[in-house]
Amino acid sequence: MTAPALKVMLVDDHAVVRMGFRLLLESTPDIKVVAEADTGEQALKGYQEARPDVVVMDLSMPGMGGIEAVKRLLAKDKQARILVLSAHDDTLHPRRVLEAGALGYLSKRSAPEELIQAVRHVAAGKVFLEPAIAQQLAIQQVTGTRNPVEVLSPREFELFLLLAQGKTVAEIAEMLYLSPRTVGTHLYNIKQKLNASNAAELALIAMRAGLLEP
Repeated sequence: MTAPALKVMLVDDHAVVRMGFRLLLESTPDIKVVAEADTGEQALKGYQEARPDVVVMDLSMPGMGGIEAVKRLLAKDKQARILVLSAHDDTLHPRRVLEAGALGYLSKRSAPEELIQAVRHVAAGKVFLEPAIAQQLAIQQVTGTRNPVEVLSPREFELFLLLAQGKTVAEIAEMLYLSPRTVGTHLYNIKQKLNASNAAELALIAMRAGLLEP
């Protein structure tokens, strides 16, 4: 008897990107895309009805963004299996994603067959990291090299990226459902930890860390 196909939910704010991933994943008979969402908020609403085996999640989306969506999905269902598929190919994003509870991380520059392999791994409850990123993480572990941004807590890291991208305190508060005062407190702590005095310096630090395009 043939095993049922793995059910996948695609979460990405670009419809054309979702279409491409759908066509790729459904080119193999053991995977079926059962739901799509273009924001983390929509993913949270649609997850319960779709009951996917794997959520394939982008990080850079309007609204709460990918890392917050990962945390909230896992708060809703601790058995949720999430594969993050992101344009970021640094080592900080995968580290933060795994800390948030996702099982896998793949950059959008990966070969198509790697996405299919990653979905199967994550569906089986196994951790999957793109080989090149896994190698970088292993080298950092062995050599003890650290990025200065690693001193930030997961929440601070999330806010740091938004601030570096030019978002205001009010915009971030609305996106993450926080009070402006809470965001302001985090901002103060981030500046203290990174020895930065303004948003321009935060953006420069993000660029040097490979987290932001120049």
